[in-house]
Amino acid sequence: MIDVLYFAWLRERIGLPKERIETSAETVADLVAELAAREERYALAFSDISALRVAVDQELTEFDAPLAGAREVAFFPPMTGG
Repeated sequence: MIDVLYFAWLRERIGLPKERIETSAETVADLVAELAAREERYALAFSDISALRVAVDQELTEFDAPLAGAREVAFFPPMTGG
């Protein structure tokens, strides 16, 4: 089981702040593909991953990062300064 967290507009599109899921995904990209295939709201949220950042166990990483042993994956838009 893995906790998946959604922030900002991702949370709004999906309608959940987080969920615990069972996954066979080996990488973050595999997890995104699994989530996007669930239903339209997920497909819409993950339609442009270049507009997203990801953290695995609270460390920023890339979409090709392995998920072996991960407890948490968080998706959020890029941070902006200001």
